[in-house]
Amino acid sequence: MSNIAAPDDLSSWKLWLYTNFDCNLRCAYCVAESSPTAPRRALGLPVVRRIVDEAVALGFGDIYFTGGEPFLLDDIYDMLAYAAPRLRTTVLTNGMLLKGARLERLRAVAHPNLTVQVSLDGGQAEHHDAWRGAGTWIKTVKGIRALQDAGFRVRLGTTETPANAAHLDELRQFRRGLGIADADHVVRPLARRGFATEGAEVSVETLVPEMTVTADGVFWHPLASPSSADMRVSADIFPLAAAVECIRRQLAAPATGQPAERETFT
Repeated sequence: MSNIAAPDDLSSWKLWLYTNFDCNLRCAYCVAESSPTAPRRALGLPVVRRIVDEAVALGFGDIYFTGGEPFLLDDIYDMLAYAAPRLRTTVLTNGMLLKGARLERLRAVAHPNLTVQVSLDGGQAEHHDAWRGAGTWIKTVKGIRALQDAGFRVRLGTTETPANAAHLDELRQFRRGLGIADADHVVRPLARRGFATEGAEVSVETLVPEMTVTADGVFWHPLASPSSADMRVSADIFPLAAAVECIRRQLAAPATGQPAERETFT
């Protein structure tokens, strides 16, 4: 099936949860097709707790909460409070909502295992706002500084776009000025999925699996958009062990150079 290999030890795997699909922004490259008008399609707290329990039992080491914008959810704080004592936990956000009562609720569930990853695409507004919306950069930077003042470990996530590709060194300098270490900055290429009409073509054959759970089942990687049937591993979330074994079998299948029939659990 693929020449890609993933470690047998699940502590080296990443487990992603799409907590919801609605967002306060509509970014032009969003693989999840999130927006203020997107249906929420939330996982919900009971499902997330069961996912965390099964992930711990299976030996996963890291869990990532993404969306949509997770901080639109009233129960995101309970999700993080449940996950962080059990797994290394990262929550992805655009940072714009983290002020006032939301920031105080997040501060109340702070934990050494919890990292907040904020999407920042430029050291200047024009390099960020071009794909994420006018006025978003300044609000995101304020969110980053508020999180730092509250004592959180902040990681930055950057999508390389035509607007910022020539200015990534400038962004790195800006990030260092914020006091964020090089190791806490992830730069990823633009992928032609979801809303994006340009970027790299990605597939099961080209991506190391990062098991991803949404309201629609289990997927190979978080770059799967809601319509990415080609990346769906299972229509059922539980048991997680079944999806793990499916992924392992796909990885173990010999690469033939011919399209392989996708094994899925339904």
